[in-house]
Amino acid sequence: MGLVYWAAVAGALVACWGNGLGLASILGGGIVGGGLGLWLRSELRAEIAQAVQAALADLPVAAAPPPVETLRETPARPPVATPQAVPERDVAPEPSAQHPSSRPATRIPPAEPASVPMAQAAYMPTPLAQPAPVAQPAPVAQPGSPLDLLKAWLLGGNTIVRVGLIVLFLGLVFLARFAAMAGLFPIEARLASIAAIGVALLAVGLKQRLERPGFSLSLQGAGVGVLYLVVFAAARGYDILPPAAAFVFMILFAALGCGLALLQDSLVMAFAAFLGGYAVPVLLGGHAETPLGLFAYITILNLAVLVIARVKSWRAINLLGFVATFALALAWGFGSYSAQHYALCQAFLILSVAIYLAMAVLYAHNTPGPLGNYADNTLLFGTALVGFGLQIGLVHDWPFGSAYAALGFGALYVGVSAVTMRRGDPAMRLLNECMLAIGVGFVTLAVPLALEMEWTSAVWALEGAGAFWVGARQGRWMPRCFGLMLQAVAGLLVLVTLPDPVGAWPLLHDGFLRPLVVSLPLLFTAWQMRAPLPHSGSAAATAYARAEQAMEPLWFLAGFGYACIAILTEVNRRLPTTSADLPPMPALSGHMQLYGAVLAIMGLMALSQAFGRARDWAVAQWPARIALPLMVVGLAGMLGLGRHGLMLPDAACWLVMAGLHLWMLYRQPDDGWTHALHVGGVLWLTAMVADALWLGIDRAELWNSSWAGVSYLVACVAMLIALTRWAGAAAGHSDTDGQRWPLRPYARAYWWHAALLLAMGTYGGALVTALLAQGVTAPLPYIPIVNPVDLSVLLALAALALWRQMLQTARDLDPLAQEIAGATGLGGLAALGFVLVNTVWLRTAHHLFGIGWDAGTLASSAVVQAGYALLWAAMALGLMLWAKRRSERLPWMAGAVLLGAVVVKLVLVDMSRVEGLARIIAFIGVGVLMLLIGYFVPLPPRPSTSAEAAA
Repeated sequence: MGLVYWAAVAGALVACWGNGLGLASILGGGIVGGGLGLWLRSELRAEIAQAVQAALADLPVAAAPPPVETLRETPARPPVATPQAVPERDVAPEPSAQHPSSRPATRIPPAEPASVPMAQAAYMPTPLAQPAPVAQPAPVAQPGSPLDLLKAWLLGGNTIVRVGLIVLFLGLVFLARFAAMAGLFPIEARLASIAAIGVALLAVGLKQRLERPGFSLSLQGAGVGVLYLVVFAAARGYDILPPAAAFVFMILFAALGCGLALLQDSLVMAFAAFLGGYAVPVLLGGHAETPLGLFAYITILNLAVLVIARVKSWRAINLLGFVATFALALAWGFGSYSAQHYALCQAFLILSVAIYLAMAVLYAHNTPGPLGNYADNTLLFGTALVGFGLQIGLVHDWPFGSAYAALGFGALYVGVSAVTMRRGDPAMRLLNECMLAIGVGFVTLAVPLALEMEWTSAVWALEGAGAFWVGARQGRWMPRCFGLMLQAVAGLLVLVTLPDPVGAWPLLHDGFLRPLVVSLPLLFTAWQMRAPLPHSGSAAATAYARAEQAMEPLWFLAGFGYACIAILTEVNRRLPTTSADLPPMPALSGHMQLYGAVLAIMGLMALSQAFGRARDWAVAQWPARIALPLMVVGLAGMLGLGRHGLMLPDAACWLVMAGLHLWMLYRQPDDGWTHALHVGGVLWLTAMVADALWLGIDRAELWNSSWAGVSYLVACVAMLIALTRWAGAAAGHSDTDGQRWPLRPYARAYWWHAALLLAMGTYGGALVTALLAQGVTAPLPYIPIVNPVDLSVLLALAALALWRQMLQTARDLDPLAQEIAGATGLGGLAALGFVLVNTVWLRTAHHLFGIGWDAGTLASSAVVQAGYALLWAAMALGLMLWAKRRSERLPWMAGAVLLGAVVVKLVLVDMSRVEGLARIIAFIGVGVLMLLIGYFVPLPPRPSTSAEAAA
């Protein structure tokens, strides 16, 4: 019953169910399923081989390798000695002349090899020598996951057998298809012959179960699968078997598989049998007037699982029954439930919950561990949650039905925990605590379900804090975990049910008090979690303790966040009205709501930081780090409301906020985040300067002029110059001992990081302004250079040059700073200056010569093109004169390149597109300039010494 075989059978069944008994569907489904099984088998084999090799590599020399029989599901037959003997191997090098101190090699006598089945030997690495076995203490049996058990079982299989079974299965499908098409036998005879083959496989497998267990299980699984397929085909494919009879047959086959599994101690055999049993309602199901048959059938299977749970700790079987039971119940309930089925559904639900709760107790009783018996959380908590959810669906129309359901589940879990506690078994402590916590939780849940939901969140938050406090005092992790879960639910509930803040008195309304009452228990719990709390030392308690330590920041920030929610609801409070026709009026205006929220939250941040510093509580100082982002949000809100920072009372609010921010920033620890806050503060102040300029533009009604467009650029230029003059003095020193805060120790944050961002903004703003600004100077006339656009770009160039000059005197520069202080920065400034000179001519041509301000008109203008030729020639002349005065060749070559561009432009553009006087002026002017250059500005000579060349 190999993995590939069952995957092929599952694929064929799925294909049959969806597309009928066509050959193509059966064959295609079987091939796809088999292919997935082959892939999964290869992956499992690779993982197992790696694990075995790693285990062998970690063993000491004198220790025996783990016997391969431990990887089998059933005991292997007695070992038979093989005729070959393993030769002696040296495990240490022989002494040599180079190493006279080397000891002689240690020889290990060969161990007597044991017989290893072929399939197992395929996965085991071949050792060079088998050391003599040494007695090892038997390991403690640990309950493995279904995947681990499946891996162990797979090691006992045989690839040839699996492939042969798949081929046999496909052959049977082909035979049935051929017989059906040829009409050789009645369908009953054909199905009976296939069933006989399945019975034969079962018989042969049972006969071989002692001699070849792996081979036997494969044949038995194939036989059961063939029988399932025959019944399915007879009932759904050919309608020759009534559904009731098909149900009976499949129940018998499931019981047969379970019996074979128990007889041979095979988990996978049992899993396959129960899987087929639970699949029967899906495969053969139909419409029925009552769910009695379905519920009775599922209950019988559940009782069978419970019987197995008494003697076997097969968790995979328990989980299969749990998932299948409630999945089938949910599927039927969503499609067919009505009020007349209430009594039957209630009885089935109670019986199913009782069965799986008993199964959880049996699993814990039968599964010992190193620190106490294991508890199956899925069966314990899953049964409670799913069962209670179904119960709510049954009684949701009853008065207080949900509360009674919660009380019933609480009584059930508390009662079962009381029974198990009376036995006094210390190994069952974990199970008892889990059931007691679940029971208390349901009893607690009954209170808000019976009462109104308004203050449920507050009650739960307080109860959770109390439970956590008790657990902390008693060193018990379960009450603490329960308290945290209760507070988490309370927090979610307050978000969902947050009321509209309406109240005549400040702070005395539900919108403020409810989040505040949730916030305080969260902060209290976080305060208790600031240091590791004692626990029992079990594996579960240790894992929880690690998670609890990680949740301390989350719990504090959640408590702080709910306090902020309370503040927000208060500032948005509305006053009740005496008239029903009028809506409630806000207690504060829009901008005062904004400032009130930001100021109150920043005050809360400052209070939290002061408490954290006084109590050495690091997480309490975290909120102060987001004061600056909060101020940025306030600035965006102010601009959205049409306000400005220099208005009243806005200016007073901003002064208080800035003071609070500086007070908290001064007390922040010296780290990367604080460094970033200093940089961000410069950017925020730049935005405030731009806002002040915008206020002046608004008062002068200049929004439709270029004065408004250069506001941000002017603010960046002003801040860059201020940083260069203020913090640049500290750039030339390797330390900041002689400086005051904030330059000590954050001078680099100002003269380099913040200034770099401002320089990028300045350069980008100047470039965009030069290229796009039209130069509208109303109400003043346009004058070249003496206008807001040209002046702001010139100021930007001056500020950038000043900052670059400061970088040339700075110490410990980054590579990027070195590039800016060197030739790269000079080239960037030259490019920006070139763009400025050209766009000055464009704006001059637009305003003084009446040329339209669009790219097409400017490019096609003869005046513009002629002016470009003269302008570039004049710039080339200027570069060459400067080069001659400084005796440098590089500027002269740059001017020559620009002059060459002028000549190319004259030939390609002006010759054909420029007409009349403009072309004449362009050619004559450029020619005269070139003559002057050739006469007065010759190429400077090369430097005569290597030192000069290097300079």
